[in-house]
Amino acid sequence: MFPWNEIDTVLLDMDGTLLDLHFDNHFWMQLIPKVLSEQRNISIKEANNWVEQCYLNVEGTLNWYCLDYWEQQMGLDIMSLHRTLVERIQLRQDSMPFLDALKQAGKQRILVTNAHPKNLGLKLEHTDLALGLDSMISSHETGYPKEHPLFWQHLFKQFNLQPSRCLFIDDNEAILQAAKLAGVGYQLGIANPDSQKPNKIFDDFPAIEDYHYLLDELLLQK
Repeated sequence: MFPWNEIDTVLLDMDGTLLDLHFDNHFWMQLIPKVLSEQRNISIKEANNWVEQCYLNVEGTLNWYCLDYWEQQMGLDIMSLHRTLVERIQLRQDSMPFLDALKQAGKQRILVTNAHPKNLGLKLEHTDLALGLDSMISSHETGYPKEHPLFWQHLFKQFNLQPSRCLFIDDNEAILQAAKLAGVGYQLGIANPDSQKPNKIFDDFPAIEDYHYLLDELLLQK
């Protein structure tokens, strides 16, 4: 699928790409409306409608991913609520074999996430993800989400990357497009970010549902 001898660094999204997105989808689309419904004495439908409008208002911006912003908007202790669901924080079953294969092939592995640092810390605490990475960056460190070109400029400079020799993997096609426009040489989509939902269709980028598809060709490049 890729000319691995022309790729030095693999940039990896976290939620939906290395971790099962089911945790986040359940938290933001089910638990949050339920808690708001109880707190404000409104129906679940009313809570859902309010939450969906709040999400739409900031989609694609750094606030969309900012736990501090949502705590202020919703009047909830978001981190405490996160901790009620930690058993749902799960690595994809194919993530660590892939990350290990990248290491064996001599590729640099950098986590590139929009997740808030508090959220990132919680997920690292409850998985072995850090063991499969060389470096990591949250977009909150840069002041720009991955959707913004200045995020990518910051990333390339911080890690002294040659963009054309990078592969970026994400479950969000709009962010894959942003990476391509920023000069990242190769992009790959993840078709099954949430283990409890049907596969996604990618229009403009190749996509897979299991990293094992890549292992043989990757290890041949050692």
